[in-house]
Amino acid sequence: MSASAPLPVVRAVTDLRATVGDWKRQGLSVALVPTMGALHEGHLTLVREAGRRADRVLASNFVNPTQFAPTEDLARYPRRQEEDARLLAGAGCHLMFAPTPEAMYPEGFATSIAMTGPALGLEGDFRPQMFGGVALIVTKLFNQVQPDVAVFGEKDYQQLMVIRRFVRDLDLPIDIVGAPTQRDEAGLALSSRNDYLSEAELAVARRLNQILAEAAAGAAAGRPLPGVEREAYAAILKAGFERIDYVAVRHAEDLSPFRDGVVDAPARILVAAWLGKTRLIDNMAV
Repeated sequence: MSASAPLPVVRAVTDLRATVGDWKRQGLSVALVPTMGALHEGHLTLVREAGRRADRVLASNFVNPTQFAPTEDLARYPRRQEEDARLLAGAGCHLMFAPTPEAMYPEGFATSIAMTGPALGLEGDFRPQMFGGVALIVTKLFNQVQPDVAVFGEKDYQQLMVIRRFVRDLDLPIDIVGAPTQRDEAGLALSSRNDYLSEAELAVARRLNQILAEAAAGAAAGRPLPGVEREAYAAILKAGFERIDYVAVRHAEDLSPFRDGVVDAPARILVAAWLGKTRLIDNMAV
């Protein structure tokens, strides 16, 4: 699709299935990129990766209420679907699925999904509703689209591990691809929530990846993890963050803690920290 052509947008599941069904009757493979909209270059990188792996790329655009707690930013989460459609078209997307909440969760909806394993701890401690909501909406999208491939960003690393886990557990025939985190020129992980930050807060936020890199190097060198994590915690506060939910080094595969307090297998360092009312997450390989 050319950048100048308007991107087809469907809002009903019946229309979505009709389009995808037509693609499959033609023998075309399908890749899905689930998003909550407010797209940036990080999302577009996922779309381009999907285009390398399948004949047709479909992006969902839905701010999923089941993964937000009542105290979180559901109402103010940025929404700009017209601009999103333009960006998706330029990145090679073939269709945007932008349902209403009522279409995804009609009156009387009564199903939930409980996750353990990689959903426990970290985000699971501070946003206990999140991964059940993520698993529910992603499972619905997988059922509606039945893609061959689905692409997710490593920035939401714990989410990626949760999705890989339930895809294995439920024997879903979908290839789950994790794409590297996209960063700005100063190394700040691209995020729709960066829109909330003032210029002064952005300057503070851009220190986070540097602190993570230093901590990851210490962990990789065999330093005891409690000390690595404490030092990173102190450095994040010193940089100007107001509070920290967690900073932790975990096994990369299942996010379990290292029993002996040192890295002896592939690892990931993960963080969630606050600037004003904005909560930022990031992670790096160790």
